[in-house]
Amino acid sequence: MKDYWVADLSLADKGRRRIEWSRNLMPVLSKIAERFEKEKPLRGVRIGLCLHVTTETAILAEALRAGGADVVLCASNPSSTQDDVAAAIAESDIKVYAFRGESIREYYQCIGYVLASRPMITIDDGADLISTIHKLYYGIKSKEIEYVKEVIGDLDVEKLVKQEIIGGCEETTTGVIRLRAMARNGKLLYPVIAVNDAESKKLFDNPIGTGQSALDGVIRATGMLLAGKDVVVAGYGNVGAGIANRLRGMGARVTVVEVDPIKALRALMDGFNVESMRKAASHGDLFITATGNVSVIRREHFEVMKDGAILANAGHFDVEVSKKDLELISAEKHRIMPCIEEYVLKDGRRLYLLGEGRLVNLVCAEGHPCDVMDMSFSLQALSAEYLVKNHGRLPVNVIDVPREIDETVARLKLEAMGIELEELTPEQEEYLTKWELGSE
Repeated sequence: MKDYWVADLSLADKGRRRIEWSRNLMPVLSKIAERFEKEKPLRGVRIGLCLHVTTETAILAEALRAGGADVVLCASNPSSTQDDVAAAIAESDIKVYAFRGESIREYYQCIGYVLASRPMITIDDGADLISTIHKLYYGIKSKEIEYVKEVIGDLDVEKLVKQEIIGGCEETTTGVIRLRAMARNGKLLYPVIAVNDAESKKLFDNPIGTGQSALDGVIRATGMLLAGKDVVVAGYGNVGAGIANRLRGMGARVTVVEVDPIKALRALMDGFNVESMRKAASHGDLFITATGNVSVIRREHFEVMKDGAILANAGHFDVEVSKKDLELISAEKHRIMPCIEEYVLKDGRRLYLLGEGRLVNLVCAEGHPCDVMDMSFSLQALSAEYLVKNHGRLPVNVIDVPREIDETVARLKLEAMGIELEELTPEQEEYLTKWELGSE
């Protein structure tokens, strides 16, 4: 098996410089890597990563390797790989199979290379790696699985699952949704830690990181002024809420579209206009989806949009804006800038899709700030260690990040930022344990 599949090894020097810059902004993961180097808690463990191949991912892979793991990496999105970073990784002793602009066949072949390494722990962003393992195990046929088989040959997937895989971790909301569906259907084959659901990640990564980076992607792609624009955000979970609040901070007029009555009420009480997509579609200048669901913006919405409306997606997969419907109602399609496709509808109106409907923050920009991924990937590293320490004792289910790991990462981040926490006095600790105490 070849050790790498990247676009251009000559980009490695540039990639290494960017990785070192990012390392300066990731003090928590660097501190964990130092401990891993001394203790080797992952010695002999094969870890398969299916993540966006960015500078931050390179630093996570190095931390896992410092802990003694054999690490193999592929991309979790065909269009998000930073080719200079992939080249730099390829020149280390980490196997990497990723390049920007992969075809669907190449994308799944790269996943196949990770599977061929027989990973004992899987770390996903979107659950494509773990779902591929499950489809192979259950004999589900698809063209994507055939592409994987071109690489893995006669790999004994049943033996891999039953005798070798310890567990997995999942980075994002979309992936956790898929994993919980597997668990509900009784199909999940091994324990998976929902890193996405850790309190420190929900409060930091999703609203703050995606809130900033999604708008960074929109601005880089279009150069548009957000102040004064009529912007529609689909979804008011942690990601959508972060995007909406940062849009408001930049002077945009924001409408939220939501199916969950509690989240819709929260958006309304936060001061946003709340409407159905059918109504919002007629007036929005810019639309950003962040739901994790399919066909959130579709034909019935395109048909009432104003000329020049811009469509972007901040969800993991390129399914939230229906490209099939766009194609059906369009007379022409042009790529007018590197990250912008123009769809000329049959009535002459023009709609603009950013980044082919894929993750706008990674396709049109560079993803989350390093400071954000410092916490998320620290959770990943410590969760992998937890899986090894508790091998055979965890339920086959989607499980939470242990509270002590969550708090450890938060404390390390605060220390790195020079923040001092208040401490409970003995009297306060006693008060919190006594039910008899009350007003005096």
